[in-house]
Amino acid sequence: MIAIARDSFNKQFSETKYQEFLRDINRKSNYEIPFRIAETPIFIGGDFKNKLLKASEEIINFLVRPDYKQLMEQALPSKFSVPGETEHTLFIALDFAICSDNAELVPRLIEMQGFPSLFGYQDFLGNEFREHYSIPDSFHFHFGRSSEEYWHLLKKVIVGDHNPENVVLLEIDPLKQNTTIDFLITQKHLGLHLLHIGDVIVRGRKLFYSSQGREIPIQRIYNRVIFDELLQRKDLPSQFHLTEEVDVEWAGHPNWFFKISKYTMPFLKTSAVPECKFLNEYDSYPADLENYVLKPLFSFSGSGVIFHVTQQDLYSVPESERGNFILQRKVTYEPVIRGVDGLIKAEIRLLYIWEEGKPRPELVTNLARLSRGEMIGVKYNKNKTWVGGSVCFFES
Repeated sequence: MIAIARDSFNKQFSETKYQEFLRDINRKSNYEIPFRIAETPIFIGGDFKNKLLKASEEIINFLVRPDYKQLMEQALPSKFSVPGETEHTLFIALDFAICSDNAELVPRLIEMQGFPSLFGYQDFLGNEFREHYSIPDSFHFHFGRSSEEYWHLLKKVIVGDHNPENVVLLEIDPLKQNTTIDFLITQKHLGLHLLHIGDVIVRGRKLFYSSQGREIPIQRIYNRVIFDELLQRKDLPSQFHLTEEVDVEWAGHPNWFFKISKYTMPFLKTSAVPECKFLNEYDSYPADLENYVLKPLFSFSGSGVIFHVTQQDLYSVPESERGNFILQRKVTYEPVIRGVDGLIKAEIRLLYIWEEGKPRPELVTNLARLSRGEMIGVKYNKNKTWVGGSVCFFES
C-alpha cells in the first residue's frame, strides 16, 4: 500500500523470478511446501500501521483485564480442560481484514486465537523475499528485531532453561501437516524434537519419547495439537491424553486455544471489531442476514461456517446449542494490493508473545494472506495468481 515500494517491487517481478524464488525456498528447506506462496509481500505505511497497532492494543487491553479468565470460564468445555493452566497465554494471533470505511482504509478483526501460528516459517519467508528482491532497509517484518534477536526470543519462551532434547513440538503426524515447513524450521533453529502425539510414552506422571533406542524425558511441550483435529482422528492410538495430570511444562498451554478464540469476540466493543453476538442472545434475528456470517465456536479450519445465512440456518440450530454459535457482521475486503494484473484483497495476522512475568504481550512478527476470491482461503482462490500466504513489511 506504499506506492513507491509497490512500484519498485512490481518492476522487479517476473514469472521467471517468482519460480526461482519458489525453487530456492524448497531447496533451502529441503521440503516441498504444499500451500501456495503469494508472488508478493505487502508493504504497509505508517498510517495504516498505526491503525493496526491501535486496534490491536484496544483488544489487548481486554485480554489483560484482571477478570479476563473469569469472563472466559464458559469458553472451555470441561472435557477439553488440561491441568496446569498458565496464568495467561504465551501466544496470541489477531487476524485483521483490510477494509474501507468512507473511502478510508481500516483494519477489521476477523479471528483471534491464543495458539501459536507460523512463527518459524514467517522469519524464513521474510528473509527469502529480501534475498530475491530489493526491499528498502526502512521496511521490516519483525517490528524492529533482527532475525537473530527474534530467534533468541523464541528459544527463550519455547525451550526455556531446558536441554532442547527434552523439549518437544507436539502435533498429530507433524511431518504430514500443511504446516510441516514451520515445524522443520523451528526444529532447525531451536533443536527441539518433532513428536507425533501417538508416540508419547507415559510412565506414571512422566512423559518420554524414544530416539535411537533411548527413552528421553519430556520436560516441556511446545503444543501444536488442535483438539478439533484430534477428535476427528478416531483411529489414533495414543498412550497420552492431553487432559491427564502429568509432570510437564507447556509452551503454549492448550486451554488458551479456547479462552482466546471466537468465544472472545462478542465481549470486544471497539470500532475494529465487527458486531458479534452469541446466537442465544437474540430475541429476534436481524432482518438483513445477508450481512452476517454464522460461525460455530468449536470448529477446525473454518468448517461449519455459513457465509450466506438464512433464517432456516438459524432456527435449525437446536436451542441448547445456540450458545455455541456466533452471528458476526460481515466485512468487505477492499482490494488494495496492486499486482501486475489487478488489485488483490488481503488479511493481516499480527503475532504476539506474552512472556511470563510481563504485564502485556509483545508484537513480534506477522503473516499475510492474499485473495482474489469471495473470501480468504484456498477453495476461493483456485487457479488464481498473486494469492496465498505472504508477509507484511512495515514502514519504520
